[in-house]
Amino acid sequence: MPKIEGRSLGQIAWMRLKRDKVAVAGFVIIILLILMAIFANLIIKLIGHPPNQFNQGLIDTAGGTLAPIGKFGGMSWDHPFGVEPVNGRDLMSRVIYGSRISLLIAFFATLLSVAIGTTMGIVAGFFGGWVDALISRLMDIFLAFPLLVFAIALAGVVPDDAFGLQGDSLRILLLIFIIGFFNWPYIGRIVRGQTISLREREFVDAARSLGARRPYLLFTELLPNLMAPILVYATLLIPTNILFEAALSFLGVGVRAPTATWGGMLSDAVTYYTMPHFMLWPGLAIFVTVLAFNLFGDGLRDALDPRAR
Repeated sequence: MPKIEGRSLGQIAWMRLKRDKVAVAGFVIIILLILMAIFANLIIKLIGHPPNQFNQGLIDTAGGTLAPIGKFGGMSWDHPFGVEPVNGRDLMSRVIYGSRISLLIAFFATLLSVAIGTTMGIVAGFFGGWVDALISRLMDIFLAFPLLVFAIALAGVVPDDAFGLQGDSLRILLLIFIIGFFNWPYIGRIVRGQTISLREREFVDAARSLGARRPYLLFTELLPNLMAPILVYATLLIPTNILFEAALSFLGVGVRAPTATWGGMLSDAVTYYTMPHFMLWPGLAIFVTVLAFNLFGDGLRDALDPRAR
């Protein structure tokens, strides 16, 4: 007689996720993007064209147009994405290096939002009363805050040398703080609602009747049951943060030149509106990244919550 083995909730969710081919495709693209960001320096070294290296020999200086020599922005086997006008920097190297900046800021900003939102949401939902009212009003204030205007103002006034940091390190840390700190109310509301639903469940009452203290109820009974919505929302928050970072770089208050960012490349490409293919590669990189995270997030939500189907 064959042995019957039970499956855990994690195994069941993994089986559902594997059957969702679209979500799996999004996950594969995400892994490739992460690997590309991690090994960006090695990839660029193999390509042989650093992102900030000028190639004046590929620019039409004799004719005075300062446009890349050749069709489609100077695309060739050596420069598959072409080169920038005026300076001739390799677009493929800049797109690859830009993935590091965008993903780094998006991941850590999401981590900060999840940490603050989960803590505030679970405290508000579990304790209720004046604690819930205070945190809920704080969420309302943050949600009504003009984040983009504040981000532009704050990023614009911070000097190039502050808090013991300077250059790209300071700008990256500043963007992580701005994006992560002011986006926590979204996940905070979700965690608060789920906590209110869970705190009256039988397993919580049983633990409370056995003498369990509040820290045990919060971290042992409630938090593990909140991991599914937290994980799903974090997956869907990452592409939002990528778009926000790209918007700030596009407006000139993100990571500053000459460091390559997708938003900064789009901002530079606007100047050459007669050659729209220079917008294609950074725009396509943002589109594919955001789409991959959204597809994987939707599939993960369906796998962890079969009632959503």
